[in-house]
Amino acid sequence: MLHSGKMKNQISSGANATFNLMFIVIVLLCISPLILVVMVSITDEQTLGVNGYSFFPEKFSFLAYRYILSDMNQIFQSYGVSLFVTIAGTLLSLLIISLYAYTLSRKEFKYRNWFSFLVFFTMLFNGGLVPTFLVYTKLLGWSDTLWMLIFPSLMTPMYVIIMKTFFATSIPDSLVESAKIDGAGDFRIFFSIIIRLSTPALATIGLFNTLHYWNDWFTALMYITSDELMPLQFLLFRVQSSLAYLIQISAQTGQGSLSMADLPGQSAQMALCVIAIGPIIMAYPFFQKYIVKGLTIGAIKG
Repeated sequence: MLHSGKMKNQISSGANATFNLMFIVIVLLCISPLILVVMVSITDEQTLGVNGYSFFPEKFSFLAYRYILSDMNQIFQSYGVSLFVTIAGTLLSLLIISLYAYTLSRKEFKYRNWFSFLVFFTMLFNGGLVPTFLVYTKLLGWSDTLWMLIFPSLMTPMYVIIMKTFFATSIPDSLVESAKIDGAGDFRIFFSIIIRLSTPALATIGLFNTLHYWNDWFTALMYITSDELMPLQFLLFRVQSSLAYLIQISAQTGQGSLSMADLPGQSAQMALCVIAIGPIIMAYPFFQKYIVKGLTIGAIKG
């Protein structure tokens, strides 16, 4: 009977081959845009204007990369700033969010409803751009500092709610109570037990925070003025803006050494994507195995 049950759960070789072919097609569809971006970034700009985008360009050119990487010192400096801000911001954000969410998940905490209201309130209302700018620059004096690139995104209300739901549904109260009976304090319980059991939730929120910090350029646009603190995304934004300006001026004047064909317009945009996406591609496999489990936090179990 057991052998018969196993046979019923097996699929035929034809169905297995069909599923494998289907997944191969899906994978190819997913990675083909990335391959196209890479190929366009090394395509001659004039060829792009004539033939459009292609996986097999007629003429290759690395002018876009030479233009973008003309100042390697600034590129490395901005890469370092982005890496530091992303790593430090993600770790600090996970610590603050998990501590806050764990406190809200404890039923014995007297003021948890009040602090939960603060989280919900900030999801609906905020002070606006001008008051926020004045607080950060005039009151706190954080303009043109690394702390300014990290602090505004440390606390995300939605992530607090996700973590609170995870703690409330996945961490048994009996486990916490037994640890207290054994003499463990709140911090010992949190760092020795709760954190170890919360890897899927922490990895999922950590990935979201990593993507946010790495792709954030608007904060630098508002608060950073020195080149030493310029993150990579803001540097690439400035390169693209200056390139678009040069192309516009060249098109209007129609004279001089610069022309539309000489400047890497579309290819430079794709080269910017290739340069900026590298660390995220390397970081994703680390989080991938936790993504599915982490995104089902709070799901109803039957």
